[in-house]
Amino acid sequence: MTDSAMTSAAAAAPASVADTRVFVPLALFALYIIWGSTYLGIRFALESYPPFLLAGVRFLGAGVALFAFLRLRGMKAPTPRQWGNAAFTGVLLLGFGNGLVCFAEQRVSSGIAAVAVASMPLFAAMFAGMYGEWPSRRETLGLVIGFVGVIVLNLGSGLAGSRIGAIALLVAAMSWAFGSVWSRRQDMPAGPMNTAAQMLCASVALLLVGFVSGEHLPAHPTLRATAAVVYLAVFGSIIAFSAYLYVLKHARPALATSYAYVNPPVAVLFGVMLAGEHVGPYDMVGMAIILLGVGAITLARQRRSA
Repeated sequence: MTDSAMTSAAAAAPASVADTRVFVPLALFALYIIWGSTYLGIRFALESYPPFLLAGVRFLGAGVALFAFLRLRGMKAPTPRQWGNAAFTGVLLLGFGNGLVCFAEQRVSSGIAAVAVASMPLFAAMFAGMYGEWPSRRETLGLVIGFVGVIVLNLGSGLAGSRIGAIALLVAAMSWAFGSVWSRRQDMPAGPMNTAAQMLCASVALLLVGFVSGEHLPAHPTLRATAAVVYLAVFGSIIAFSAYLYVLKHARPALATSYAYVNPPVAVLFGVMLAGEHVGPYDMVGMAIILLGVGAITLARQRRSA
């Protein structure tokens, strides 16, 4: 290697580290706020749209728009192998992960759904361990604190959901966790093309399930429900899902999945502001514990990478 090449490589490395130190926190902020609000968005959209067709239409619209934009910008289409990996991951993350949340929110409240999905980081840590990437002691402490927080958050709240709703949320969390861990070790499409490919593949599966199960698109949807679908497609799918894939690539699984602990309090706050839901003392204490757990995970990640 020449001196100039070595100098360029040395300059590029700090720049890359600096970029992740800026963009990882920004991406996490998007995940915490936007995905926390999508639980209420799904609730509003379900006023007119059935669950699987809702998720399918959402990801089809977002996937087509993003894929077309990237191709017009000159980005290469995925290879056949990358399409296959994107299809498998997309079905796990978006098909099972999001489709089953939509299904469950017909039977449970948006806050309960967010709390149940907060178990996902524990499954992610378990699946990462299958590949020899066990969380550190400090990360494990943060995971435990966060899970205690979601339990406290739910104390005093009536679980009005059905058993099938609870099972659906558990399967959704496990599917999202395994898909996240598995995709880190696969040949995936580059950058935002990964987002577009996964959404396109997942939309086909979701629409197929919806139509086969007898769902129908509404003839006269409400304005609020349609606006919620648009919000879910643009912000929840394109922006937040792209941010998630970025964090997943540049951060440890414990940090990348920490959004699941922040989403419940955010979902509760949006419910209070926009749906008139009540926040009790357990909710406030639970939110504080959850944020403490996320802080522990973040500090553990910083010490481990130092």
